[in-house]
Amino acid sequence: VAFVSADRPTDDGGRVPEKKARAMPVAERRTMIEQGDCPLSIRAQCELLGVNRSTLYYQPCELNESDGTVMRLMDEQYTRMPYYGVERMTAWLRRKGLGIGHNRVRRLLRRMGLEAVYPKPRLSRPGGPDHRLWPYLLRGLTIDHPNQVWAADITYIRLWRGFVYLVAVMDWYSRYVLSWALSATLDAWFCVEALRQALRLGRPQIFNTDQGSQFTGEAFTGILQEAGIAISMDGRGRVFDNIFVERLWRSVKHEEVYLKQYGVVDEARRGLSDYFGLYNTERLHQSLGYQTPAEVHFGAEAALAGTRPAVGVPASTANVTM
Repeated sequence: VAFVSADRPTDDGGRVPEKKARAMPVAERRTMIEQGDCPLSIRAQCELLGVNRSTLYYQPCELNESDGTVMRLMDEQYTRMPYYGVERMTAWLRRKGLGIGHNRVRRLLRRMGLEAVYPKPRLSRPGGPDHRLWPYLLRGLTIDHPNQVWAADITYIRLWRGFVYLVAVMDWYSRYVLSWALSATLDAWFCVEALRQALRLGRPQIFNTDQGSQFTGEAFTGILQEAGIAISMDGRGRVFDNIFVERLWRSVKHEEVYLKQYGVVDEARRGLSDYFGLYNTERLHQSLGYQTPAEVHFGAEAALAGTRPAVGVPASTANVTM
């Protein structure tokens, strides 16, 4: 039986060990997959490189015109009133003149990754036996400096005839967006890539998320544990546990997504890259004393270190893994 090495060839004829290959960005790892005459199957190559196989064949999620119209309406209403569940959303759509039933509303909300935020059992479901739930660590905690608490969350971003999902990592104290990523699916890999990108900029004491399977899996929590970061997870139905990221989504949608009406993924990528740069370095926040997140984040960071704040702080690096 022929033995096939897990090491991957490089352009200069050398080989890249599997462990080193997995440390590369996902986009670079995808280019290493050979779809022609290779002794390893596509599935085996994806497993060795830690690449989600579905991303190799990605096509924008196509919607029929009717579903697209309904999802756009639900997205706007959910952004305004995230506590709307299936029944209230159905009633609201009927008041808009749409003849629609609960089953269709439930199906489309699930496709969008949206769920009402009022307290109820099983709000976020971990993905299996290797998905551990962690206690909520922020109750009663005074957050008074950057890199004390980071948080991550996922939202739905609509396109003209499709949609993608957006994840962002934010510093709670400064509201600075440290990294973000887009994905066609709700698999965990794009959240892991956003986390790795954020950790290049610093390291928090606590990292807070909801109990979604993207954040409870070993791929995500293992990185946090290895870095010595305390893991905190929201209680079920406690939307205000992650209120700052929820406010970020409201700003992103009302100030960027709804105004631009992205047609394709590339437009979303460019638009969000510009917006997060503006959000971090130009947009004044009333809650921050009319300073920008970058001024607060790096100014306070420098004050803690006893140095002068950085001048001309760049916007957060956009980690778009599609």
